Amino acid sequence: MSLYTLPLARLVETFQKLPGIGPKSAQRLAFHVLRQPMAEVRQFADALIEAKNAIGECGVCQNLSAQSPCEICVNAQRDAGIVAVVADPQDLLALERAGSFHGRYHVLHGLISPMDGVGPDDLKIRELLARLTPDTAGVAPVREIILALPPSIEGDATTLYLTRLIRPLAILLTRIAFGLPAGGELDYADPLTISRALEGRREVS
Repeated sequence: MSLYTLPLARLVETFQKLPGIGPKSAQRLAFHVLRQPMAEVRQFADALIEAKNAIGECGVCQNLSAQSPCEICVNAQRDAGIVAVVADPQDLLALERAGSFHGRYHVLHGLISPMDGVGPDDLKIRELLARLTPDTAGVAPVREIILALPPSIEGDATTLYLTRLIRPLAILLTRIAFGLPAGGELDYADPLTISRALEGRREVS
């Protein structure tokens, strides 16, 4: 028998489906919502629905945005010749917070992970390669690809796979240096560490 009345039990269960939210945190969030005025609860619900309906993937870089091309891709101040490849939108935000990267991005939406059933075809790799196709004059629109992927087994596997695809295109391929422990995530790194990682990037051998 549930400890909660049915609507409350459903609310707790819904919060518990969120990443990083355990039973106790879900319970606290549920009771917090119930203590809020109805107007604030409606505002919260409306924000969720609006974000879900309005936000999609940029047709160029695959970042999450309410417009396509996204705000970064249409920014003439950004260097279109340098593209940082990141695993997730959160990693893009981490690089933006550091404020030291002024190129553009490509979001893979994951990393190669056979154990989790994630292969190259599940990522936005095809879209990345399309951006590297030379124009009619034989000039590649991108002169450097920076692999800003985590130093993990999945990150290394993805780096190796992308290296095999990109190296024949004669585009400079670099990987950021990490002042992070193995398995560290960009999203949790401080801006100074990220800036130094970008500055210390090395060509992929």
